[in-house]
Order: sequence, then C-alpha cells, then structure tokens
Amino acid sequence: MTPVPQATRRHRVVVIGGGNGGLSVAGRLARRGVTDIAVVEPRSEHVYKPLLSHVAGGTARLHETTRPQGEVTPRGVTWIQDAASDIDPEHSTVTLTGGDVVGFDHLIVSAGVQHDWKDVPGLYAALTTPEVVSNYEPELAQKASVALRDLRRGTAVFVQPPEPASCAGAGQKPMYQACDYWRATGVLDNIRVILVLPTPTMFGIPEIDTELERVVSRYGIEVRYSTELAVVDGEARRVTLQSHGAREDVEYDVLCVEPSQSAPDWLKATPLSADSDPGGFVAVDAGTLRHPRWPNVWSLGDAADTTNSKSGGALREQSYVLAKNLAAVIAGRRPTARYDGYSVCPFTVSRSTVVFVEFDDRGALQPTIPFWRSMYRENRLSWIFDRRILPWLYWHAILPGRL
Repeated sequence: MTPVPQATRRHRVVVIGGGNGGLSVAGRLARRGVTDIAVVEPRSEHVYKPLLSHVAGGTARLHETTRPQGEVTPRGVTWIQDAASDIDPEHSTVTLTGGDVVGFDHLIVSAGVQHDWKDVPGLYAALTTPEVVSNYEPELAQKASVALRDLRRGTAVFVQPPEPASCAGAGQKPMYQACDYWRATGVLDNIRVILVLPTPTMFGIPEIDTELERVVSRYGIEVRYSTELAVVDGEARRVTLQSHGAREDVEYDVLCVEPSQSAPDWLKATPLSADSDPGGFVAVDAGTLRHPRWPNVWSLGDAADTTNSKSGGALREQSYVLAKNLAAVIAGRRPTARYDGYSVCPFTVSRSTVVFVEFDDRGALQPTIPFWRSMYRENRLSWIFDRRILPWLYWHAILPGRL
C-alpha cells in the first residue's frame, strides 16, 4: 500500500494557477468574505495574454503585457510560488514540485493549457529559426512583430490549431494587423498570405463568417479550410499541409503558428479529468463548475472540461459563478448560480478595427448590449475597447475580483 503524503500546510481554499481565472476567482472569493485562500503559481511575472496578439501585430509593446505576480495577487490572498505536480482528491491534498504537500478544504483548478509544440513533426526545432514565430508566448510574439514588420515580399503562412484551444481565433489576429501594415506601406501585393484553418468556415457562426470573409477578401488572403499543419521543415522553410488525406507543400518566408493545446501533463495523470476527454481537462458540471465526483473540487477556464469556447471572456463569467457557488457552499447553502456558456473573441481585423464576437456554447450570438445586436460588425469603437479599455480593466478590476 502506497503511503499517503501528509500535508505540510493547509488552507481553506487552494487555487492552482495564478493566471486570469485563478487570481480573479480568488479575488472574488476574498471580496465575498472567504478567508485563508492560497494561490499556487510558480511564475514571477503575470502575462495579460490577449495583448500578445497586438505585440505580434505591431500595435503593442511587450512590456505592456506583464506585471509582477506579487503585485497582481489580490489582497488577503496567499501566494505560494511553486508549481503543482499532483492532486489527491481522496485525501484533499496537492503535491508541489518543491516537495511540500498542501491540504485544502476546497480546491479550484485553473491550471490553463500547455502548448504542445512537439505534436507537429519539425515545429519545435523550427522555433529556433528566425522565420517561425507565434503570438502565444511572449518571446515568440516579440519575434513575430519584427519578422512581420520586416517582410517585404514572399509568403507568410498563419496557422490556427484544432480545438480544444485557448481562444483559437487569436491565431488570425496578427495576420490581419500585418496585412493592414503591408497595405499601408505598399508591399501587400508582393506578399502571398495563407491562412490555415482546421474548420470548414472562418468561425462557425454565419454572421461572423460573412464578416471575416469580407476582411479576407479585402487583403487577398488565401484560406485553406479543413486543413491542418502536418510537418514543418525549418531548414528548407517549408510546411506540409494536410486536408482530408491530401497534402500540399508550401514554402514560407514567415510562419506564424498557434500550437495545438491540451491540459498540462501532470493534470492529465490525476483522477480529475473527464473519462471521455482525450485532452485531460478537469471534469465539471458545465453550469456550477463543480466536479461531479468530488464536491470540494472546482475548475474553471482552459483547464476545465466545459462546453464553451475557451477564452478570457468566458473566464470572467465563470469566475463570478464559481465564486458565488463556492461561497454559498462554505456558508452551508446550496450552489445556485449557473454558467451559461458565454464566450467572446475580439478579432483584430486591422490596426484600428475589431470584429467583436460574443457567443454561447450553442454557437448563437450573445451580445452583452442587447439593443446593439450588430456590435459584431467591424468597427473602431470595439478596437478602442479591446486595445485600450480591456487591458486597464484587466489589471485594475478583473484580477482583483471587482468585475
């Protein structure tokens, strides 16, 4: 019989992950009067990930995306600077990579996703070449900004991965910004732009498909629908694309890739994942965000096996529901709040306009402002909100649990 590790410390609520979901739900709980909350997060810098697409597209600086983790951790919340390596839900403990075992009354898993760069043969090695970039990690986004800015002729290939992925449509954002820049500098006609989509349409909602198709036509972008990246040859600067068994080789001058994603490997190995989920995400009731087997385990965001499209906008709704439900349970009441599947994806389709898409898990438009049902149409106001207002709200209202 394997001995059960004894907890070296204990907290009423332990949150795994100090990203958007982890900090915002911790902040909401603290504001509801819940005490003794600890967040497990190894990184010393917190990254506002939506802004990385603007960094890659040349409309933001990398330093704008980060803050010290200690500064953004909500007041009254303990920060454990370590990483989780295992969860024992039977004994209500979390094992950390440093060797400590943390006990909990309630656990919230907000561990995000891992980027599976090695899933595509040759891609991981090609990341060391100057032509292969991404908007999904800070250093690669900064690298993308330079590569796209300096391109004057040739071929640029942009790749969006299959689901599950965190805001999969974000793979298109630096492409549109780059095209707008190339058009303004008079070189767009010299550049062949290819967008690789795993889906049969641009987005999957007719109104949004029409809007994005118009943008694609404006820039002369070639779209490969129902297609995935199969192989990358970094030395030859060539990719192999695959669609329904057919393959196409394309030489590139810049390759911007959004990687395939899954739950972190250590999380996949725990008993928390849904049996039917090959991605290893934590099983939850899609409405309450509570684990169906262990009632003191909760999950939200990219790590949760929810029915919605994964995004930061979904996190804001989920953190509200989870905090309200967990605070009710701690107070001895039934959890009654329910998450409705809301998600949002602001497509930055130029350097000054956005197609702001709000939708539910059934693929229906779900605008926050009911009387402005055409808000999804490309407009300047949405760009100002996405680029200027949302980052301020993130640092000052969302992470502290105020919004």
